[in-house]
Amino acid sequence: MQSVKKIRKCLFPVAGYGTRFLPATKAMPKEMLPVVNKPLIQYGVEEAIEAGVTEVGFITGRGKRAIADHFDTSYELEHQIRGTSKEKHLEDIREVMDTCNFIFMRQREMLGLGHAILTGQPIIGDEPFAVILADDLCARTDEDVSKRALGQLVEIYEKYNCSVIAIEEVPGDNISSYGVISGREIEDGLFEVDDMVEKPKPEDAPSQLGIIGRYVLTPDIFEYIEKTAPGANGEVQITDAIRTLAKEKRVLALKFKGHRFDCGSIDGFVEATNYYYQRDHAKK
Repeated sequence: MQSVKKIRKCLFPVAGYGTRFLPATKAMPKEMLPVVNKPLIQYGVEEAIEAGVTEVGFITGRGKRAIADHFDTSYELEHQIRGTSKEKHLEDIREVMDTCNFIFMRQREMLGLGHAILTGQPIIGDEPFAVILADDLCARTDEDVSKRALGQLVEIYEKYNCSVIAIEEVPGDNISSYGVISGREIEDGLFEVDDMVEKPKPEDAPSQLGIIGRYVLTPDIFEYIEKTAPGANGEVQITDAIRTLAKEKRVLALKFKGHRFDCGSIDGFVEATNYYYQRDHAKK
């Protein structure tokens, strides 16, 4: 029986402009916008660490230096607050920095999520890996569930040794904003994918199961991305590459347990902020 390689690496495509949050994102990466007192990107990295990741690759673009600075030591700041009550506020980020290695690569052109993932191939090499889209902030809302979305995907990958994507039920009027799967349910909430459609019209959607920004991918996905023709606006979509992969090899989709906040939208960002404030900061 073929041994299952561990998921050690995770890519974060973070080159996008964040235009829905202008003017706040004119000079600040959208991934650095704070959800209460922690930047959005840190929630994603902490989720990756929880899933067993030890190497994080950021696929960046111009104006994203603040992300690299966040996952680095700030000598002046730390000198000023050393030994004071404020130092405890750096405990979480220090733990993240001590747990992971961070690698940064530039996506020189905005040519889609598939292209961003392909840009990260030198970081990944020939091993399975995870992808997190930081816009999708996934919370563990059920005390009976030990891990957030990516950790749940990794468990399925380790059981079946194939690519796994995260899905959720999407209302019909929103389905045209998602990649949508069709497939056969093989376990409770776990589907074997037979087809995928990128942003279908509601009447053409094969199901109400929309893909969200969590993936565990086998390294052969790079070959499929390279073969994928650009679509609208010249962009290479990862959905198209995974769809082709699913026609030839097994791809699973997991309806993960927890709640996803769409922090790429203002409404979702405010909802996430209110949730984390009430959970972690409001006086009981």
